[in-house]
Amino acid sequence: MKPVQQVNRRKFFKTTASVATSLIGFSGLNQVAYANEIASDESVFVIGPLEGYSPQIGTLVSMLNYNRHTIISMVKSMSMQQLDYQHDAHANTIGALIMHLGATEKFYQANTFEGRQDYNDEEKKMWGAAMKLGDEGRKNIKGKEVQYYIDAITEVRQKTLAELKKKDDNWLLAVDPEWSKERPLNTYWKWFHVCEHEANHRGQIAFLRSRLPGAKPGND
Repeated sequence: MKPVQQVNRRKFFKTTASVATSLIGFSGLNQVAYANEIASDESVFVIGPLEGYSPQIGTLVSMLNYNRHTIISMVKSMSMQQLDYQHDAHANTIGALIMHLGATEKFYQANTFEGRQDYNDEEKKMWGAAMKLGDEGRKNIKGKEVQYYIDAITEVRQKTLAELKKKDDNWLLAVDPEWSKERPLNTYWKWFHVCEHEANHRGQIAFLRSRLPGAKPGND
């Protein structure tokens, strides 16, 4: 099967802007040119193809990058006491939720890159409690500085990015027969789920941060 041709991110946005200009007419030229200039920036606030990845994978990576940027920005200044704070008997700590993000991504690495349906023994030791959370997570995930959590999830993400660079859009769009016995499900959904999963827990982390002892009243 012929690989999908990679698209340069800058070229992608330039082409998109050109098409948009032809649709909106000359009156919108300045606005499109301005938007194109912003879109050319390789920042976390630009969603779209990335250099070194196939087009769909690059767009996915840009979303993963944005989510991770917001998570780290939210927690990087937190103390160990804040990371270990438990809002009530059933709540997970912020530290445990951060590790849960890494645990989930680690599972989807094993599944999509290696075809496994579970962690190996070494991965279970590192990520088992974080994946399950609950009582096991509350008992075992605590007493660490924030850099420990950031380093752990960053190491996982680095492997994800390295492996995704080896893949193409055909791989991303392929339906998984093992997971499609009830309904079609493809690899893209799996990595989209990693993305939405992180956004979901970002909301939980934001809530817990706003309920820390001494936290200022918020607008949420």
